[in-house]
Amino acid sequence: MKVLLQRVARARVTVSDREIGAIAAGFVALVGFTHGDGAEQVQWMADKIAGLRVFSDAEGKMNLAITDVGGGVLVVSQFTLYGDAQKGRRPSFIQAAHPDAAVPLYEMFVIALRERALPVQTGEFGAEMQVELVNDGPVTLLLER
Repeated sequence: MKVLLQRVARARVTVSDREIGAIAAGFVALVGFTHGDGAEQVQWMADKIAGLRVFSDAEGKMNLAITDVGGGVLVVSQFTLYGDAQKGRRPSFIQAAHPDAAVPLYEMFVIALRERALPVQTGEFGAEMQVELVNDGPVTLLLER
């Protein structure tokens, strides 16, 4: 499981010019799954995201978690995180989980974040989405489990 986590001031996702998810301050989480991913990876990632101290405290130091600042998470499926472009000019996506496996993991991940008292909005799995965001920082992390 990979997550590209971006700290944002605000973000939204649209499909066919229709807004389907939006948050104020928090994280945009681009999420990809690979073969063999399961509940263990999903739970670990949800714990990691809920506890990461990357928001500024009163002294301007990254010392606060998303729960401390009342932030939300916009979760967007992103199988291309498992793209391999080491050979040739066109990436291979054979390491990305097939939708039959990835969709239940994606849904489990959204539930796991909500169980940690995080407000969660989502994209639409498999859709052509437009994601708009305003960086806060910028702070971008690649998490993998």
